[in-house]
Amino acid sequence: MIVRKLKDVRKSDKHVKSKGWSSTRLLLKDDGMGFSFHLTTMFAGEELHMHYQNHLEAVLVLKGNGTIEDLETGIMHELAPGVMYALNANDRHVVRPATDILCACVFNPPVTGREVHDENGAYPADPQLGKEPELTD
Repeated sequence: MIVRKLKDVRKSDKHVKSKGWSSTRLLLKDDGMGFSFHLTTMFAGEELHMHYQNHLEAVLVLKGNGTIEDLETGIMHELAPGVMYALNANDRHVVRPATDILCACVFNPPVTGREVHDENGAYPADPQLGKEPELTD
């Protein structure tokens, strides 16, 4: 069983800040759950371009308001408490928080903990995925 207190994790290196957002990573790859779980705040007035090429993500908005735009279709969706969106096809998207948005996020495969978005708006692939185990004599 894994039990963690949000206030303790926020004081650790599992609390990651980057331009436009901060994320408290409560479960990570090393926890062995097969997914990672984060509480993330996206800051009001930002325009967050993201394209998770190596991960699938589901997000539940807990507080705040804004929009998310699907860059393939141009369709805009309102974000508000109780709205869930899932990036089930590595969707290129932009989140535009009108107020700070607090959300719960799940990533598959799990992140390792210190990831921030690269120039494409993605987290890097886990270098351990897809590697064959080393054979020993």
